[in-house]
Amino acid sequence: MSDPQRPRASLRTAVVWEVLKDALERRAKAAGREPGAAEGAEHGAHGAHGALDVLDTGGGSGNFAVPVARLGHRVTVVDPSPNALFALERRAAEAGVADRVRGVQGDAHGLFDVVERGGHDVVLCHGVLEYMDDPAEGLRNAADALRPAGTLSVLAAGLGGAVLARALAGHFTEARQALTSPEGRWGDGDPVPRRFTADQLSELVAAAGLEIAAVHGVRVFADLVPGVLVDTEPGALDALLRLEEAAAELPAFHSVATQLHVLAERD
Repeated sequence: MSDPQRPRASLRTAVVWEVLKDALERRAKAAGREPGAAEGAEHGAHGAHGALDVLDTGGGSGNFAVPVARLGHRVTVVDPSPNALFALERRAAEAGVADRVRGVQGDAHGLFDVVERGGHDVVLCHGVLEYMDDPAEGLRNAADALRPAGTLSVLAAGLGGAVLARALAGHFTEARQALTSPEGRWGDGDPVPRRFTADQLSELVAAAGLEIAAVHGVRVFADLVPGVLVDTEPGALDALLRLEEAAAELPAFHSVATQLHVLAERD
């Protein structure tokens, strides 16, 4: 996943990024720590008083962490890969936010071996649950990492998008396998260990003691539209982005989204 602020990559990240930016702004206002104007972040003008403490579990090389830090917030990235953390350090330095990004080797299972319980205003859990043997445990840990009234952003693989993609590719047996498999996998060669429906993901979030604020379908159309069409047709990228944003909150499209995003809050 690429930097959500890059135009071509925004097809995959735009919906989540816009929702996340709004959530960070609301959380900062509620905490009395509004970061201020965006131009201040670009020049490193924000002081510690304007920053939220953000935890990005499985944040890898900083696809979301670095843009969040550019808004003026402090971000801790927990990831099991040393290579990803090295790339994170380099990306943060290139973006001028090395002082606001910290990488720690670890995973969601042993989260509190490396970070503080209840010490974060916002927690990102993006692309993590589908790789965990016990997704419920991962969500409980993410919730327990939040301060009171904290915000959790969860992004996970959607079942319907995978079924639709296999069917449109002519792999009908694999599409049916994904549809009927308890894990939502289309076969032994499937690189994703687990997928979720919107209801399944929402139930897991609620069971972790969080109140769901919004559910979004992500990459409803982006993975199905030929790339050459987006790259060559004038205005196609912007039009597709607007279509993704318009469809994201409509429940009818959650069932065919490649990814599902849930925004939740801790009481």
